[in-house]
Amino acid sequence: MKLSGLIPEERKQLIQTELNAKLTNKVKVIVFTQENECAMCRETRELVGEVGRLSDKIDVAVYDLQKDIEQATLYGVDKVPAIVLLGEKDYGMRYYGLPFGYEFQTFFDDLLSVSGRNSGLSDETKAKLRAVDKPVHIQVFVTLTCPYCPIIASLSHRFAMENSLISSEVVDVNEFVQIGIKYNVLGVPKTVINETVEFVGVVSENVLCDHVLEALKTGDK
Repeated sequence: MKLSGLIPEERKQLIQTELNAKLTNKVKVIVFTQENECAMCRETRELVGEVGRLSDKIDVAVYDLQKDIEQATLYGVDKVPAIVLLGEKDYGMRYYGLPFGYEFQTFFDDLLSVSGRNSGLSDETKAKLRAVDKPVHIQVFVTLTCPYCPIIASLSHRFAMENSLISSEVVDVNEFVQIGIKYNVLGVPKTVINETVEFVGVVSENVLCDHVLEALKTGDK
């Protein structure tokens, strides 16, 4: 998909058809920007706004990271562009960067999950995640040209839906270079859990769950 400020008309029609067929409940999408210093803020705001106009079940709000400091603090947003998706509650799902290229799929999948109020995970995984009793912070580092990144990015966000102690951030390392350097991201997707467990590549739902539980055990040592 090629984007230059606007979604191509033929692509827009396909997205609208899918949204109308699959969205069930309202979704609020909050975009945090900072026009003077954020190269991709305008594009992120435009893309989310255009998707929002394709369905009456999507509400879009835009805040400035500096001017709307109370909102930024409320949602724990400290860099831009940032996207927060809310359903009946805040599920702890965050996206940092422009959800473009292959990463549009992550954004689209998130909309469906939040609207459906269902992570779509297996009952076994749901039970394990609901038993998590300590904070879990999942970071998934991606690029917009990685065809495999949306798989693990969407999965991590769905994990966050199952327990309020689990939060998940998807970060475009080409947009946030210094963060990529900090976590030594040499290949994507790279996942880091609680700063202790990390791996590169796509894993299954069961394996990601095992990594989450491993991170909790590591933190207890």
